[in-house]
Amino acid sequence: MTDAAPCPVLFVDDEAPLRHAATQALMLADLDAIPCATAAEALARLDRDFPGILVTDIRMPGMDGLMLMAEALTLDPELPVILITGHGDVELAVQSMRDGAYDFLEKPYAPARLVEAVRRAQDKRRLTLENRRLRARADGGGDPIAARLLGASEAMTRVRAELRAVAGTEADVLIEGETGTGKEVAARALHAASARGERPFIAVNCAALPAELIESELFGHEAGAFPGATRARYGKFEHARGGTLFLDEIDSLPMALQGKLLRVIEDRAVTRLGSNDPVALDLRIVAASKRDLAAAARDGAFRPDLLYRLNVVTLRLPPLSARREDIPALFLSLLDAAAARAGRPVPPVPGAVLSALTARDWPGNVRELRNAAERMALGLETGLAAPAAGPDGALAAQMAAHEKALIAAALAANGGSLKATYEALGLSRKALYEKMQKHGLSRDSFRED
Repeated sequence: MTDAAPCPVLFVDDEAPLRHAATQALMLADLDAIPCATAAEALARLDRDFPGILVTDIRMPGMDGLMLMAEALTLDPELPVILITGHGDVELAVQSMRDGAYDFLEKPYAPARLVEAVRRAQDKRRLTLENRRLRARADGGGDPIAARLLGASEAMTRVRAELRAVAGTEADVLIEGETGTGKEVAARALHAASARGERPFIAVNCAALPAELIESELFGHEAGAFPGATRARYGKFEHARGGTLFLDEIDSLPMALQGKLLRVIEDRAVTRLGSNDPVALDLRIVAASKRDLAAAARDGAFRPDLLYRLNVVTLRLPPLSARREDIPALFLSLLDAAAARAGRPVPPVPGAVLSALTARDWPGNVRELRNAAERMALGLETGLAAPAAGPDGALAAQMAAHEKALIAAALAANGGSLKATYEALGLSRKALYEKMQKHGLSRDSFRED
């Protein structure tokens, strides 16, 4: 099988015959070997982005193999290091594995044993570098919108462009999307990128407010406005002054309250319950709904005039099923965050697992994917179910979507490199071009900056 990406082997041994024999064995196995006579020579080639692995003898004059390993792991703690030991050094090598060595070989070793250990170490290195590339793509580089809304898909590129276009304005925004697509995340990104970013962001889940308290929660009240109101209280509108008020599931508000909300939005002033004095408001309103509010307005379930006032700008967030190529990078980012919260090291994610995640249906969208990342960070993810075929001949469509997702995942993992991608997928260059054209994929969407 052709390697998915070049992964050279730095082989360090001060004895020329042994160095030559090992280099020849590696090259006969179609592995890229770089022989080095000293630790200093090898160290000069190493940095955090070195794409290969290190194999070194322990006993060498000057800087020995253990010192070289320590220096190499300082540059990159995830670099696989294979130690070659003499007969009396096995105990030392075992201790070194506790200190970070990947494996060790005892002299004399069979060439096949060397090749086997090197291939396993290369697989680990490729996985580490692929995950780094995906995580790098998930890093917004200081852009609050790119940092919060991840993905190289056309759909997410469009959403980010729309958010950037509206962030610098004072326009109210309506965000629509299925449950779990990240409507509040988008609202927070919009707020952070706006001139109000240092001011309050107040989120209100309209569906979670008790019917009898909604008006008081939103508009506030004066002392004595109703039984139990012993002192005056600010509402959410006043708390958000100078910043952004996010009204989630706004479609759940009763019709009578929708009318009062319309007046507040139009006048940019709120009157507390029990008062006749309006309080001027300086704020932006972002509303969200998992329902199509235009359809709800046609059905009489939502006030059309409130819809027209809210949807100065309407953003629609795509479900994960419409951007499967974003799943690998998104999952790795969520896994990093979950592991940090749990105080645990980030577990490795094999490429096969990323492919399975990409092919899987996520009816709960990003929220469901986040739960899977939480389970994996805690060591509770026991397996991934294969996608089931749907009724009415839907298998062909699912297979096409799965193929597109796998190609997109490989492109993302390889930073848009076509050669590395068609080698990783076992395709010819021509076959990859044809499939990318068929699925509307462009390498430019996956290139690393």
